[in-house]
Amino acid sequence: MGSLDAPISAENGTVPAAGHGKSPLTDGGIRPLPSDSVPEYEASKRRRSSVLPLEVGTRVMCRWRDGKYHPVKVIERRRVHGCGPNDYEYYVHYTEFNRRLDEWVKLDQLDLDSVEAVVDEKVEDKGASGLKMTRHQKRKIDETHVEGHEELDAASLREHEEFTKVKNIATIELGRYEIETWYFSPFPSEYNDCLKLFFCEFCLNFMKRKEQLQRHMKKCDLKHPPGDEIYRSGTLSMFEVDGKKNKVYGQNLCYLAKLFLDHKTLYYDVDLFLFYVLCECDERGCHMVGYFSKEKHSEESYNLACILTLPPYQRKGYGKFLIAFSYELSKKEGKVGTPERPLSDLGLLSYRGYWTRVLLDILKKHKGNISIKELSDMTAIKAEDILATLQSLELIQYRKGQHVICADPKVLDRHLKAAGRGGLDVDVSKLIWTPYKEQS
Repeated sequence: MGSLDAPISAENGTVPAAGHGKSPLTDGGIRPLPSDSVPEYEASKRRRSSVLPLEVGTRVMCRWRDGKYHPVKVIERRRVHGCGPNDYEYYVHYTEFNRRLDEWVKLDQLDLDSVEAVVDEKVEDKGASGLKMTRHQKRKIDETHVEGHEELDAASLREHEEFTKVKNIATIELGRYEIETWYFSPFPSEYNDCLKLFFCEFCLNFMKRKEQLQRHMKKCDLKHPPGDEIYRSGTLSMFEVDGKKNKVYGQNLCYLAKLFLDHKTLYYDVDLFLFYVLCECDERGCHMVGYFSKEKHSEESYNLACILTLPPYQRKGYGKFLIAFSYELSKKEGKVGTPERPLSDLGLLSYRGYWTRVLLDILKKHKGNISIKELSDMTAIKAEDILATLQSLELIQYRKGQHVICADPKVLDRHLKAAGRGGLDVDVSKLIWTPYKEQS
């Protein structure tokens, strides 16, 4: 399927053998087609050739890494050799899946018999890029990234997707890992021709060639992020990096994170942010596994702007750890906190899981005899988030002008089981930290 020149029969796509058990090969080593199938084959061949090269916007079936065919939309195309209609490869979006799976494919991966005409973008379904999640994928949500933290109306979203529609960097090397990227990141123009970048895992400077990285590593004296270590428990460390004091590191971290976050605003002015970088430590140094950022001063009580666990470290509890850590900082500040809005669908699910586990654990201990205000004071979770979480679990009712929490132990246990494990715990006794306003 997808080959322009594969001979097929009218019945089952195979070439029937001739009599006497001998292969009817011609001198050219090609089996002749049965005479009655030649017109159909030639018509199919002409029909396929007539659609090439495929136009941007074309919908077609494409063979994915699972060996099965999935519907895709052609996002971009480029010549690979020659000048013929076959000399293209295509950047496609799998309409069943998230944009992170978009990729360049060769012509032989496409089933040209399934080509659909280009759809008018004005009436096209804008929901095509939504992620269809299986139960297994939903279980993995907590360990993925939280994305989509800026306000984007429909027009802005279309402009964003047009500008970022093709991944510019295919892979990166970071420490001992080579990682496939998920999204476009606006690196400086001199890196436009690079499919792979090499990052120093300590200072996050990036280079075009492996030799440059090797020379850099001989001179780089950093063995951990350039900030204050505020947490150490076992092999885990958390470093606080001030974007104003370490501007280049903060910008490099944003470039790196954008490769794995879709709707992330890339902040060139990192002075206003603190970055909390989580590391696994060994004898070679402290190796970044993820981070979250927060504004130094937020009028909206935001305690987290962006959060990311790098792909090699996902599904190990680090995403949940980072969310919990952001709330421990809020407790130290004596404030309630909430993640920056709007949250993506994945981000909301991650936070709902955290809020559910924390709140229901307390409700079990207090048997429901506790107010929303008391829950907020104990957890540093904003009252609106508590209310929304309990309402989604149908654990709160409005009676006689006030909200009443319903805390049936069996119901709480059922919701806790559905919320899943809490991941790695934050050992508050190991957190040595002074809030930013007191530092200044």
